[in-house]
Amino acid sequence: MEKNELRIGFLIFPGFPMACLTSVIEPLRAANEISGETRFRWVLVSEDGAKVTSSAGVAFDADCALSDATDLSHLLLLAAPTCSAAPSSSGILRRLSRHGTVLGAISGGVFPLVRCGVALDGPLSVHWCYASAFHAEFPRIEASSQVIEFGRRTITASGAAAAFDLALHLVESTLGEPIATEVACWFQHPMMRKSGVAQAVPILQQDSDAPLTPNNEIVSRASALFAQNLEDPISMAETADTLNITPRHLERSFKKATGQSPSRYYRALKMKAARQIVMYSNDRIQDIAAAVGYSNSGLFSRHYREAFGLTPKEDRHRINLYRVEGNLPVPSV
Repeated sequence: MEKNELRIGFLIFPGFPMACLTSVIEPLRAANEISGETRFRWVLVSEDGAKVTSSAGVAFDADCALSDATDLSHLLLLAAPTCSAAPSSSGILRRLSRHGTVLGAISGGVFPLVRCGVALDGPLSVHWCYASAFHAEFPRIEASSQVIEFGRRTITASGAAAAFDLALHLVESTLGEPIATEVACWFQHPMMRKSGVAQAVPILQQDSDAPLTPNNEIVSRASALFAQNLEDPISMAETADTLNITPRHLERSFKKATGQSPSRYYRALKMKAARQIVMYSNDRIQDIAAAVGYSNSGLFSRHYREAFGLTPKEDRHRINLYRVEGNLPVPSV
């Protein structure tokens, strides 16, 4: 690696999100062209050096095996949440981290990153759609809702758009803000989001033609309370009291913003969280029920079926049928 050059490796696992890969490489390529210097180089790495198929079904040839990935300034993991590195690969990743390579992850890559014994101190940027599954598997590690998190030895980004911002950060720190701004303009990318920016999370809306109002303060604050109290449910009266409003005001606010009552919204939030754990963890169904506040797994399964058209066990079986080769199935018991 030349002086002042960043050599970035991408460790890709079966089923990795292709958009996250291109969202980092393309801004770096543009930065090289704009600056007239080759300040960024990149290599595709797989555990064994073999071709890897992305979630979109597009296959990528690896430049090298992980054991041959040397002289890297950064190594970013891209994976589906159910992927784990082999024990030998985990050892290599820990060694790279000890010797100064900045390890990172984008989207679901944060799961194998933590499973290999790296980045155990957090906070780590975890995409909102994986947050419940991440908390279920790693309850002691701080999962951040920020778009990007920079640690002492790690970088994590929540998704493809965040990966583009991560690339712009690398460009800015290497070539300066004017080049980073020009790169962003090349791709018509909005202003670069700095660290400390929260992820955008959708408000659930159902069975209503009422306009969605994501900035509705009451709904936003109540939703945050619901999300913080999945395992130990909070009542609507307690929610209203915490927000210093009446239960009736809470009800009207949710109806207007989401078309649902707050209790139905709360249940939908629990079901979405439960489905994350069904899809991306090995937890037993009864444990998943408890994680989202159900003491009765039969009632949980009934509500799950109402939400998704099949039981948690059936859903897990269906998901396993569509996992790509090398992405091991999740037990359904």
